[in-house]
Amino acid sequence: MQTRPSPVSIPTASNDSLVITFAPLLLSDVYALAEDDANGAIVVMSGTVRHQTDGRPVVALEYQAYEPMALQIFRQIANDIHKRWSEATRVVIHHRTGRLAIGEISVLVAVGCPHRAEAFEACQYAIDTLKHNAPIWKKEIWQDGSSSWVSIGACEQPGENC
Repeated sequence: MQTRPSPVSIPTASNDSLVITFAPLLLSDVYALAEDDANGAIVVMSGTVRHQTDGRPVVALEYQAYEPMALQIFRQIANDIHKRWSEATRVVIHHRTGRLAIGEISVLVAVGCPHRAEAFEACQYAIDTLKHNAPIWKKEIWQDGSSSWVSIGACEQPGENC
């Protein structure tokens, strides 16, 4: 019987939740972690595995991460959010590693704030910064059996469709 490694997370000084895991991600779990009585809004961004990239059929993605550094980037993102949007109550960033099938969730980001505008802005900042800075790579596995690695940071380059 093969067991899965437990999720890797980083302790936080606040109620934030920052995790890298092989286990499937659940919207309900991440939403619950972002809940707080002070929130008037929780914005959740869900990244999923799509069936094609630039018109080319994809059958799966494989994610790898340099976990200690990626979690430090997650912590910096959360810190930045709490500084810039000081009323933000919770930041949740969970990312999968391993092989993911079409339709599976690869990343969930949730931000809770008293007001929706700040929650939207902070959530967008979190996913954009994660994709640009975190040492996480994905391998696209094509229908023809070939594959290619893509740095998530490349997604922020002009012309990239990530």
